[in-house]
Amino acid sequence: MSEALTEEVLLAVSTFPFTAVVGADDMSLALVLTSVAPEIGGVLVRGEKGTAKSTLVRALAAVLPEQDVIAGCRFGCDPGAPDPECPDTGRHEQGVVRRRPHLVELPVGAGEDRVTGSLDLSAALSEGHAAFEPGLLAAANRGILYVDEVNLLPDHLVDVLLDAAAMGRNTVERDGVSVSHAARMELIGTMNPEEGELRPQLLDRFGLTVEVAASRDPQERAEVVRRRLAFDNDPGSFTTRYADAQADLSARLAAARKRLPEVELSDRAMAAIARVCAGFDVDGMRADIVTARAALAHAAWRGGDQVLREDIRAAAMFALPHRRRRNPFDAPGMDEDLLDQLLDESELPEDPPDPDDGPDDDPSGGKSTESPQSPGDSSSSTGTAPTSQDAPPASDTADSAEDAADAADPPSAGIAPVGVAGAETPYRARAFEVRGVGEGSLGRRSKARTDAGRTIAHSVYDGGSVHLPATIRTAALRGARSGESRPQLRIVRDDLRRQVREGRESNLVLFVVDASGSMAARKRMTEVKTAVLSLLLDAYQRRDQVGLISFRGRTAELTLPPTSSVDTAAARLAELPHGGRTPLAEGLELTAHTLRLARLRDPRRRPLVVLVTDGRATATSDALDRANVIADHWAETGWETLVLDCESGRMRLGLAARLAARMHARHVPMGDVAAQTLVDHVAESTSRLSRSA
Repeated sequence: MSEALTEEVLLAVSTFPFTAVVGADDMSLALVLTSVAPEIGGVLVRGEKGTAKSTLVRALAAVLPEQDVIAGCRFGCDPGAPDPECPDTGRHEQGVVRRRPHLVELPVGAGEDRVTGSLDLSAALSEGHAAFEPGLLAAANRGILYVDEVNLLPDHLVDVLLDAAAMGRNTVERDGVSVSHAARMELIGTMNPEEGELRPQLLDRFGLTVEVAASRDPQERAEVVRRRLAFDNDPGSFTTRYADAQADLSARLAAARKRLPEVELSDRAMAAIARVCAGFDVDGMRADIVTARAALAHAAWRGGDQVLREDIRAAAMFALPHRRRRNPFDAPGMDEDLLDQLLDESELPEDPPDPDDGPDDDPSGGKSTESPQSPGDSSSSTGTAPTSQDAPPASDTADSAEDAADAADPPSAGIAPVGVAGAETPYRARAFEVRGVGEGSLGRRSKARTDAGRTIAHSVYDGGSVHLPATIRTAALRGARSGESRPQLRIVRDDLRRQVREGRESNLVLFVVDASGSMAARKRMTEVKTAVLSLLLDAYQRRDQVGLISFRGRTAELTLPPTSSVDTAAARLAELPHGGRTPLAEGLELTAHTLRLARLRDPRRRPLVVLVTDGRATATSDALDRANVIADHWAETGWETLVLDCESGRMRLGLAARLAARMHARHVPMGDVAAQTLVDHVAESTSRLSRSA
């Protein structure tokens, strides 16, 4: 048995069979469609943990039809239609091999050089010429590129992947290398929405998206466990049980690919697609194009020769939900009633009476109902935009009366009632940043040494892109120091230099919100939530992580641990109740504890603390003294801190300003959070100067 065949057999045995996966009908169909027509542009799978996302993607590679590949070509060229620009053209005379398409997984922490390819340093140093070292896009050509947790990748790297998937080519112009090669692949990304959403402009670049969730049916969950245990106990026997179903699926995929060019997309079907996309008010034309391609693939998959209503409906269910997300706090979704109404108005041909079953039917005759892995927790939170409607109204007492009450009453006095206030429409917030220069992840908030930005210096090479001018300069100076009359330029590894760039980093923005009863005065909590929601929107745009701490009564609570999911933060903020006394010291203590843990997890990410308070401390008789002790030592931590002063009314005590002075923090009145406030101040000052002149 050949080495390649042995490797394929071992892979098949160690991979859970695609046809044995239960309860993943939508995901299976989406993967099938992009396998039939890779030009669709990839699939994004969104779902809670433990729902077999990775299992099903890895299983797909084992059922894809075999393909002919030029032996020795690092780019997997097709012998029948080799890429004319392939850098390995000189190796195209080494024969042909037959194999399954490759499944390439993007490693955690991979940089752009690893993905697109880069300068081959060994060839450059030993042979003296610039050679190209292929990256993961080359290895994935005519195969699958799988990106787990795609929402955690830097945006520029996601852009590179989506560009290659859409164009079918990878072009590298860097480090003296100019290369373009084929990169026709199925791009499959998976993500857990709890860890943060992709931005709308990146979501739109994925061809299809699908939502997955674990079943709540006990019988279906039992079947999941049964199959998983059977596979773990004897992978060989379990795989053999599904061998015929796997072979049938592979043959059906091959037939669908062959049939695809012959499927007809009539003018009536084209008009129906346009009507559906316009009816859902999606931006641009990418939705129409992707829906048409997916409908053609679906028609080929079911064995048809023309696109019918069911093909367009199936395609729209995958191609449109994520393109309707415009506001950062909007969750992807689909109105199926509206879709059916738009299709009914299009007067399309009737669907065939007996369509073929989907790709994940149970080979034993039962319908698939669940994933093969043990389902994970179901505690995911979907971010939703807070409403502007207030819950049961809290006290509307004037600030002056409340100030007097808090100052005079002991902590044992009556407790303010608990309520939940809504937020109003968020506004564009001021840009706050952490002072100094950091070294955190690429973002848009604070100055930092990053892999992108303007070049400010160069240093000894320790990975990444080589800075050729600095490298050549270093080699030339070394040669000049050698004393030779006409020194030759020879580059050794010690001569290599890299660029030092200054750009912007993302930060951890930790919101610490006073949710005590005093926040109910003059609908103050509504103003607070609106300001925090506006700052959350700013954090979303600047690629920050966010966290939320609230304090009221006698304790503080970590409402949301640091996360990339700004959507979840907005949802938790909307649900945040207010009432009771003000445990300011407890809020500061929990903030310090949370930031220490965050530093252990990611030492390079700098925090920005946003403390939203009126400066009162009324939880116990010594509450203010304890808060002042913590505030006096706060500057020693080095954490950048803003104190958003939410005190309002004519009689202001100035407690938040005094707290900010003790903490060596920036004091920002709540009314100055909006960026428009600064514009108004400048306009007013300019007007006064003009009148004076």
